[in-house]
Amino acid sequence: MKYKDYYDILGVPRTASLDDIKKAYRKLARTHHPDMSKAPDAEVRFKEIGEAYATLKDTAKRAAYDELGHPKPGAEFRPPPQWQEDFAPGGMSFEDLDLADLLAAMGRVQRGGPQQVMPTKGQDFETSVTVTLEDARRGTTVNLTLADGTGERTLQVTIAPGASQDQKLRLRGKGGKGRNGGPDGDIYLHIKLAPHAVFRPDHHDLYFDLALAPWEAALGAEVEVPTLDRPVLLTVPPGTRSGRKLRLRGRGLLADHSDLYGVVRIDVPTQLSRRETELFQELSKISSFNPRATKP
Repeated sequence: MKYKDYYDILGVPRTASLDDIKKAYRKLARTHHPDMSKAPDAEVRFKEIGEAYATLKDTAKRAAYDELGHPKPGAEFRPPPQWQEDFAPGGMSFEDLDLADLLAAMGRVQRGGPQQVMPTKGQDFETSVTVTLEDARRGTTVNLTLADGTGERTLQVTIAPGASQDQKLRLRGKGGKGRNGGPDGDIYLHIKLAPHAVFRPDHHDLYFDLALAPWEAALGAEVEVPTLDRPVLLTVPPGTRSGRKLRLRGRGLLADHSDLYGVVRIDVPTQLSRRETELFQELSKISSFNPRATKP
């Protein structure tokens, strides 16, 4: 296996205190995090930094690591012969391990003593739930049924008002039970919005098709439109064209912070009375409007 100088990776002396190691790790982790750094090797560096910190922050692993001495970084080496006996119970071989795996094995035992069981975090779960747009706006409570090693259990979860499509909620400590004093796992809950007969969500905003008669669009009107709460009056300005979006503030999924939009669609009657036909014919004769004319 190849030797890695964890002290050099963190940029601290071999005599560094735990506080110095933590400070160095936090600084480097921020600098080389793949979401922060554009360097092509950022992900590799971030993984090395985490590996070094995981070893040096643990007293047992650090002591075992220090026993290796100080080989040249990248040099091939083999652990001292007595390590096979002390740190590889059950005849485990070090041949196919890398340095991180080797030190993890060492950290689980005490030299010359009984095996030390390490704390283990409980299992994380991912699941999804579908809610109506009405419940997404007002908030709701749902029951989740989870099956793990202890059997099936039901968990009641409150979804706050303003949920959106594909929003992910993290329920800390609600997953599998930790072992040997380790923390409980988490549940990651993905929110899905049920299709609605009228409204289409876009993040927290909502859209619906607003059908207008030609005279309503031309002259302006006050029309009643639906919302997730109750019908309201919407003012249509004179000269409203098809495709225009008319906004109702605060009527989206997140009250007071999102909106409802009516997308105008001008409709025409399919059957006309004799008088209606006469009026449309008269309008066609006196109007100079040409929807196909080139706009300036």
